[in-house]
Amino acid sequence: MRVMVAGVGNVLRRDDGFGVEVARRLAGVPLPRGTRVADYGIRGVHLAYELMAGYDGLILVDAMRCGEPPGTVCVLDPERPDGAGETAAVAAAPMDAHDMGPEAVLALLGRLGVRLPWVLVVGCEPAELGEGMGLSAAASGAVEEAVRLVRQLLDERVAEATEKGTGRRA
Repeated sequence: MRVMVAGVGNVLRRDDGFGVEVARRLAGVPLPRGTRVADYGIRGVHLAYELMAGYDGLILVDAMRCGEPPGTVCVLDPERPDGAGETAAVAAAPMDAHDMGPEAVLALLGRLGVRLPWVLVVGCEPAELGEGMGLSAAASGAVEEAVRLVRQLLDERVAEATEKGTGRRA
């Protein structure tokens, strides 16, 4: 099974760098075979094209509003646009390659015809998104929880694939 874990966000906007920091920490821990961890930062278009190489799943890690106190880690199983219901205005809208949050990346995947069997978003409620370097205390305190959660989600997906007999080897 091939899985991409992509940390996304802008390290120059405080807690928006949460996904990048989680990806950095995950790069140093053992993960299931076939898992690729990468810091995509603000390069959502690059991520979308990388996913065209054929992946069985995607975990996006980012700072995101989930309506909870700052530092809360949450998991979403987003609806993935397939491009079919896209309006002409949305399809013609210019894309800002430096402002590609998870929704925009997933929409681009649909436009490119990339179909992933599953996508999860691990997010952290940000405290500060203004200009500046470094995570707030709340977001920084959530990094290890997000690392643990990503590892747990990967283990669960690998177990499900093995149980179903669909676990491909990388």
